[in-house]
Amino acid sequence: MSKKDFYEVLGVTRTATTDEIKAAYRKLALKYHPDRNPDNKEAEEKFKEAAEAYEVLSDEKKRKTYDQFGHAGMNMGAGGAGYGSQGMNMDDIFANFGDIFGDIFGEQHRASRKKATGPEPRRGHDLHKDVTISFKESYTGSKQEVGYYHFEVCETCKGKGTKPGTKPQACATCKGSGQIHFSQGFFMYSQTCSTCGGQGFIIPSPCPTCNGQSRKQVYDKFSVTIPAGIFDGAELRIAGKGDAGVYGGSSGDLFLRVHVTPDAHFKRIDDDLTCTVLLTYPQLVFGSQVEITNIDGTKETIKVSKGCPVGEKIVVAGKGFPKLRGSGRGNLVVITNCDIPKKLSEKAKETLTDYSKEIGTGTQGNSGIAGFFKKFLG
Repeated sequence: MSKKDFYEVLGVTRTATTDEIKAAYRKLALKYHPDRNPDNKEAEEKFKEAAEAYEVLSDEKKRKTYDQFGHAGMNMGAGGAGYGSQGMNMDDIFANFGDIFGDIFGEQHRASRKKATGPEPRRGHDLHKDVTISFKESYTGSKQEVGYYHFEVCETCKGKGTKPGTKPQACATCKGSGQIHFSQGFFMYSQTCSTCGGQGFIIPSPCPTCNGQSRKQVYDKFSVTIPAGIFDGAELRIAGKGDAGVYGGSSGDLFLRVHVTPDAHFKRIDDDLTCTVLLTYPQLVFGSQVEITNIDGTKETIKVSKGCPVGEKIVVAGKGFPKLRGSGRGNLVVITNCDIPKKLSEKAKETLTDYSKEIGTGTQGNSGIAGFFKKFLG
């Protein structure tokens, strides 16, 4: 059976550039790769056929010989020999075209050939911890002591994992690749090296302190500043306070999730601090100046205007929470409410009774509360 023309196999013209030939082969290799076509003999043959064509046409000297003599030129010795589709195997294909397969299937093939001579540094894990503060502390800021378990660099081996004065060695079984390769027919298989556990190296003399792990677990405490204005559920990142890296890798970070306990008198709306003030009915009617205590203990004087309704919001600018993003502060918002006494003296009862008779008990026209406001404030 005669072979197909190599240009026809790749689907390119005889004037195709090297890049066009490479692109055509990449497309066919992706389509017919054995990993994507298990137990498909036809795909297997097309894959080998494309590989043979690319092996010849990607080489300037072989391509020149092929253009002049065709398939016969590939068996002339001096012109360079192609694979010959019957004698090809996966080892040869991947060894010669590793860059192609690395581009198509990620770095799997190239990574499998990477030789390890020692431990590869790896970054430590990030850690997460909760911290609870009071509502007042979220307004003023605070310092909190945090205690937690984490890995730190072994002081004996300085993070190398080896006994001082010794070094790790490449695994003799897998030659540092971490994988054992074997073939069965056309297919090549890999499995993790049991000698080194897939690491590609062994430590003949591990550090006696960390047993070759390069780090050890400890319980640590440190003080962290919680900024004023922090809100419930906020997360603070403490750089480098996570687990130490493995074999000299960088440390991870510690993330603190802040929980703020509610307050009986104050609430937060965005960056505003809100509270309620109880006023007597005369204070609401005639107006007044009232001193209140902010959550941090400072005194604030608010002005209640005449005829102030219940539920009125009196704003004290710049006395709310500090803005974590940007500058400035929110406002203190004081909401008015009426203090209704439950016990009255006899004199107070008489006065209130006379007042009730004066304004009436209805709610329309000039009677009731509306009539009172019209009479005294009109």
